Amino acid sequence: MVAQSSAQEYETRAGPARARRVLIADDNRDLVLTLMVLLEDEGYEVQGVHSGTEVMPAMRSFNPDTVVLDIKMPGLNGFEVAKMIRKRYGEVRPLLIALSGHYKLGSDKVLTQIVGFNHHLAKPYDPQALLALLRI
Repeated sequence: MVAQSSAQEYETRAGPARARRVLIADDNRDLVLTLMVLLEDEGYEVQGVHSGTEVMPAMRSFNPDTVVLDIKMPGLNGFEVAKMIRKRYGEVRPLLIALSGHYKLGSDKVLTQIVGFNHHLAKPYDPQALLALLRI
């Protein structure tokens, strides 16, 4: 099942801008829903998926600027999905943010960088930290 919001405009510190698109991939449906509400309230256009196998089709149809990706998911895990995204779309875009409650060690963060993630947040994480990464 794929959840999607409508396009919205939002204000940045520099003035009005097009809503950035964020794809959230996590098998925890409550987390996806919560993040969608938070990001929509901040003016982002958001789509959520619940497994690694749903990410690439969503990438093609939604064309996100950022992917917030859980690492430990059924089907394809976040490491595999990140490699696929980087192989298909390159190093610059989309911004890849890893979320993980399982992979929290320093060595795990190094591995996320190796496979192509730009940032790594350990669960539980501060939602303001995520918002700050999205504003970069």
